[in-house]
Amino acid sequence: MAIIWFILILGAIILIHECGHFLFAKLFKVYVYEFSIGMGPKILHFKKKKGETEYCVRLIPIGGFVSLAGEDADDNSKIPNDRKLFSKPVWQRFIIMVAGATFNFLFAFVLLFVMALIYGSVSTKPVVADVSEEYPAYNAGIKEGDTIVSIDKQKISSWSEVQLYIQTSEGKEITILLKDKNDKEREVKLVPKTIEDKNGEKSYVVGINVDRTVRKGFANSLSYACETTVSLYKLMLTTIKELFTGGVSVKDLSGPVGIYTIVDSQSKQGFQSIMYLTAYLSMNIGVINLLPFPAFDGGRVLFLIIEKIRRKPVPAKAEAIVNGIGFILLMLLMVYVTFNDILRLI
Repeated sequence: MAIIWFILILGAIILIHECGHFLFAKLFKVYVYEFSIGMGPKILHFKKKKGETEYCVRLIPIGGFVSLAGEDADDNSKIPNDRKLFSKPVWQRFIIMVAGATFNFLFAFVLLFVMALIYGSVSTKPVVADVSEEYPAYNAGIKEGDTIVSIDKQKISSWSEVQLYIQTSEGKEITILLKDKNDKEREVKLVPKTIEDKNGEKSYVVGINVDRTVRKGFANSLSYACETTVSLYKLMLTTIKELFTGGVSVKDLSGPVGIYTIVDSQSKQGFQSIMYLTAYLSMNIGVINLLPFPAFDGGRVLFLIIEKIRRKPVPAKAEAIVNGIGFILLMLLMVYVTFNDILRLI
């Protein structure tokens, strides 16, 4: 069952992402050769009699692509130039490139909204509901009703960010800025408590909990979806920043194998967990694709920005070389991450 969920979740996220590119390419009359879900050999494919696009499902349920005429400036195909991507204005190409990630964000929002309508929702705000005695937070004087404003001068807007900064502290002293029920601010310093499981994996806790009261209704569901979407977006950016500053190790990243184990775990907790995980992964893929790294959508956007500044396209050969190097580095990272995922399973 976990395998089925894994394929359905990744398939849905990839489908939504590629639909973003596809729909806006069609809107701006760019010729689309192929719309494909998955990678590797084709297992299903069809093409309308008078259509131009071949629709494919490929063997490996990871990744997907929309093949557009004129993605490279040296495209010499017989497709009319006015239907090739490179002939379109920069603003249209920009929209086509960011549409995939934008659709991922919208998909996550819709999933979170529907999930909250069905199951109810809890607050995402970093307000302390209770404090456990004999833990660092209690000893530091953190009280029920306090709102966490920042940790080590990093602004906090959600409970997820609180958890991230506590975990990346690695048991070292952190400074927490609090605001009490009367909006009076104060700072406390504490050292998170280190907990080690049977496998030797360490985690860090301070002994605070948030309000887990379930709220229902359209307004609460809409508020939850908005807050959580923004919270997840900020969490991804914070994680990326911590990755570059050393707060998060490359070893902590997960590839397909790691995602599969998470899907397996969450599928046992019910459909609500599956919905949240899908929204989380959709946001994750959206943010990563917008990074200004070659082979990502963000890399193509970066070339568009350079083109706008230079007032002429980046040489096709140079762009191809940079994207090729980026793709190789990406594949090496994927191999490394997958190797670590397998080691964690052993």
